[in-house]
Amino acid sequence: MLFSASALCLLAALLLHQFPWLDGSVRAAVTASLADLTSGGTRRAASTAVPDPATAPVRLRVPAIGVDAEVLPLGLDAGGAIEVPGFEDAMKVGWYTLGARPGSSGATVLVGHRDAPAAPPRPGYRDAVFARLDRLVPGDRVETWSEGGRTVRFRVTAVDTYPTESFPTRKVYGPVRDSQLRLITCGGALGRDGHWDSNLVISAVRETRTDAAPE
Repeated sequence: MLFSASALCLLAALLLHQFPWLDGSVRAAVTASLADLTSGGTRRAASTAVPDPATAPVRLRVPAIGVDAEVLPLGLDAGGAIEVPGFEDAMKVGWYTLGARPGSSGATVLVGHRDAPAAPPRPGYRDAVFARLDRLVPGDRVETWSEGGRTVRFRVTAVDTYPTESFPTRKVYGPVRDSQLRLITCGGALGRDGHWDSNLVISAVRETRTDAAPE
């Protein structure tokens, strides 16, 4: 199933990062799959880590922009490309399961679409889960909830837009000792070719101890 490129969050940086737990062959496969990922929004069979219900995120809440969304576990597809949620899941967020879990050391990576094709017969596009992500400011709260009933709270520390062609992979994905969060979607300007020219990255750090999720 084909989708217009203007609705795609390229998320090219997700294919070019250098996670230390991926060996060279996997990184090469990931990089080689860039064109495949950016040419369609369908979710493919993944190679994912088995989530631990006690710590795996199942919901993301960002009160400042009205986000209260289900989190889907995503991994690498058969071609080595990092998955993104399909357009049928445009109001859901994807968690890269081979990365850090919320509350553990490292940067937890959550990705989502900024827009998606409108439902037929309506033409054009509709807002997706991260349509207002660029409205966040340092100090805003972000929460992840786990199936095991735990909430991990983060505070936004930075809102950055990086050109896709010069994405600072080490800065965004490099190892960190504390618990951090990255929310990523497309950003910048929409070019004549229908592609966003940048990636929007929200960085956040863990704010408090893990508590029980509200009823």
